[in-house]
Amino acid sequence: MGNLGMTEILLIGAALLIFFGPSRLPELGKSLGRSIHEFKKAGRELTAGTGDAAK
Repeated sequence: MGNLGMTEILLIGAALLIFFGPSRLPELGKSLGRSIHEFKKAGRELTAGTGDAAK
């Protein structure tokens, strides 16, 4: 995770818990996971499209 240490990750987690509460955290995690999945999928499609165009 880049240059984030365990202390920084714990502080970010605590801040999220304070701001959003324990009931919203699973929903936020699921949304973040879906967003990352869609972003990676779009990147793969873009890469595949540029590879096809180069041929």
